[in-house]
Amino acid sequence: MTAVRAFLSTCLLALLPLGFLAVMVVAPLLALAFYENQGLVWQVLQDEYIQMRIGWTTLQAALTCLFTLLLGVPVAWTLARLEFRGRRWILRLLMLPFVMPTLVAGMGVLALFGPHGLLWAGWEDTPYLLLYGNVFFNLPVLIRAAYQGFLQVPAARLETARTLGAGTWQRFWHVERPVLQPWLAGGMCLVFLYCFSGFGLALLLGGNRYATIEVEIYQLIAYELDTATASVLVWLVFLITALAGIAYAWLSRRTASGKNIRPLTPEPPRTRTQKTMLAATLALLGLCCALPLLAVCFQAASAGASWQVWQEADTLAAAWNTLRFTFSAMLAAILLGILHAALARRVVWIRGLTFLPFMVSPVCVAFGLLLLYPEWTASLPLLIATYALLAYPFITKDILAAWDALPPNYTAAARSMGANPFQTALYVTAPLLLPSLRRGLTLAAATCVGEFAATLFLSRPEWQTLTTLIYRYLGTAGSDNHDRAMVLTAILMLLAFIVFLLLDSTEKKQQAV
Repeated sequence: MTAVRAFLSTCLLALLPLGFLAVMVVAPLLALAFYENQGLVWQVLQDEYIQMRIGWTTLQAALTCLFTLLLGVPVAWTLARLEFRGRRWILRLLMLPFVMPTLVAGMGVLALFGPHGLLWAGWEDTPYLLLYGNVFFNLPVLIRAAYQGFLQVPAARLETARTLGAGTWQRFWHVERPVLQPWLAGGMCLVFLYCFSGFGLALLLGGNRYATIEVEIYQLIAYELDTATASVLVWLVFLITALAGIAYAWLSRRTASGKNIRPLTPEPPRTRTQKTMLAATLALLGLCCALPLLAVCFQAASAGASWQVWQEADTLAAAWNTLRFTFSAMLAAILLGILHAALARRVVWIRGLTFLPFMVSPVCVAFGLLLLYPEWTASLPLLIATYALLAYPFITKDILAAWDALPPNYTAAARSMGANPFQTALYVTAPLLLPSLRRGLTLAAATCVGEFAATLFLSRPEWQTLTTLIYRYLGTAGSDNHDRAMVLTAILMLLAFIVFLLLDSTEKKQQAV
């Protein structure tokens, strides 16, 4: 009887999260697969223009991986091995790209090197804009991965190598590098995934000449109405990003360690080499991470009368739409995230599905939904469901990690004192999981506030959000429209920074506990 009850409860748990994934991801992808394109696949892939787009998309993602690897490892080594004033703040600020909308990153690059750039306006129609934007957005991803890898190197090994006369480079190559490799590989998988399937940065910075596959899909659907060719490219993007996502999930298992490792305690820089490394690290972080955001603030502060845009009806309506879409999606994401985490605790293979929405780009999801549910085109439930799809994996991931870390004797003690499963979940498990829920909610809310790609596909003109309003001003000629776009970007950046502060305070509370 107990086994039957457990089976029925598992089935009920699976009904909503698995059904939601089936309706929002699996069915649209299958619709794309069986669209009228069976004889078109080779024709599309043999087209020289499409091959050029595929080649450039792959090349810019690979180059970004290389640049972030070469720049990120020395920075991570400095943060892990050297103690200096402001180090803890830098480690916290590395979370900022996870809550910063890609549109803000793209506008920051344009504020530096675009047609009205502060430093140099000569990068239009070059690949450098997109490559710099990719490095700006993804360098902290690899730095964090490498930093976590350095923390997994036992201090005893490094001290032994130093005693035997090994220098800094020898210790890195023979002791730290073998431990670091899976962490670097996982970080590079994420960077490749973000760059290959990225949309906002490529749309703003790539232009017509250096557009990626994601931008090509958008143009085929929005301007040429060529859904057959677009469906072929969607599946190509999905297969490549799915491989990168699976590789990341596999590498994440390799990096997971239950061992209690004592890392090397950071020390103040003493040698000239260490001081040079510290200076180079601070300069690099300023150039690649802080400068574009400062450029947005400077251009917004210099906008003059264009600041009146924040009082206009279009802006207020866009802000209201952004907030109400985010709030509605959060309600759905909480329910989906908690149920998916509870189901993953019971069924092991469900854990792998947690990353499924990350493996499918918003452009692919939006196009599949339009193709499968044409009667729901530009409907509010479909837009909110898409927001929730992109947001709830953050909640699932954090809750699941915290749930796995809970000592089993807590619930066992509650059950031994007569508490039923519902009482145990309500009074014991839920309070312990609340900090992780807040953290997941913060990241999920940041995703919804800065959502851009799906909104372009699924929204109506009257449902304009802050991101689409910025894009509209940027695409309209005139310096006043450019200044308005910068002002709204600064406002969106402020919202993202508030989300970051909430996330940072949540992490501090978790560390205190």
